[in-house]
Amino acid sequence: MTWLSLAVFLLGSLVCLPDESLAMAVNKEHVSGLRMADAHSSLRSRRMVGGSLGTVPWQAMVYLSEGALDGGFAGGALIADRWVLTAGRNLFVRKSREHTKGKEPIIPKVYLGMSNRKKAKDAEVAVEKVFLHPEFQNVSEWDNDLALIKLKEPVSYSDSIMPIPLPEGGEEPALKEGEKGVIAGWGWGALLTPAEILKFLALPIASQSECRAEYQDRGEVSRPNVDDKMFCTGPTKFQENVCFGDAGGALVLKDPRDSSVYAAGILSFDKSCTSEKHAVYTKISAYLPWIHSVMRGDTEKFSALRTSIVTEMLAKGA
Repeated sequence: MTWLSLAVFLLGSLVCLPDESLAMAVNKEHVSGLRMADAHSSLRSRRMVGGSLGTVPWQAMVYLSEGALDGGFAGGALIADRWVLTAGRNLFVRKSREHTKGKEPIIPKVYLGMSNRKKAKDAEVAVEKVFLHPEFQNVSEWDNDLALIKLKEPVSYSDSIMPIPLPEGGEEPALKEGEKGVIAGWGWGALLTPAEILKFLALPIASQSECRAEYQDRGEVSRPNVDDKMFCTGPTKFQENVCFGDAGGALVLKDPRDSSVYAAGILSFDKSCTSEKHAVYTKISAYLPWIHSVMRGDTEKFSALRTSIVTEMLAKGA
């Protein structure tokens, strides 16, 4: 037994993980009495893997298949008792724009309230319908990369299943460079082995200008063109990062004003584990009108009718 697994065992607060465990399982809180230099050396080359204290209650698994070539599985965030928010590209077998533009998304399986993938069959919730953002991939495979999944029945909340709040009312605090957010997932590590246990990372918000420069200067269709509706995180100090299969997971931040937590972004570009420094997220606050319109069941007819009614009322009241 290595010193790391022994420390984890003795502390009794983290699950023993595969060799790709993340640095959050080895910090000053959990390895008091151990030399941090040893921890740094042991974990320096590891990627998105990590310890878990249990289920992340808002985490959803969005599942098309076990194999990546058949669509694979990814993340999602429970935002209401019948709604899961995820990345639009998670609903297609092949993710590139040429294979998704104008195509109908696949209705996935969704699992809630579990951390171990082997127990997924006991955590499945039925899906009624999926809603892809109408402007998904208008320019590239990363634009407007959001989808809403409507469940057939409301889920019952518990300690293991509960929604994550969204940034509401335009009051989201500004994302500050260096501020850390938490994201979880079952994604593939750098060794291309999917995680059996839900893992997490605490990642710092990256400089928007630096992130834009990394991708936009290259002008590649296979990389995101970072705009104001996106933001980025960098790797941990141990160079761990998100990886394939983590897309759709929510980056959750703490509001410094009152310590409440909320989902700031949905992971879109999850390839940073093997090729890039920055992970790219769809900024949720930029899409709140669309999210709420779908959850309300709005149609163009309803929108036009409401506008007509209010216009007439204002004219009569003038």
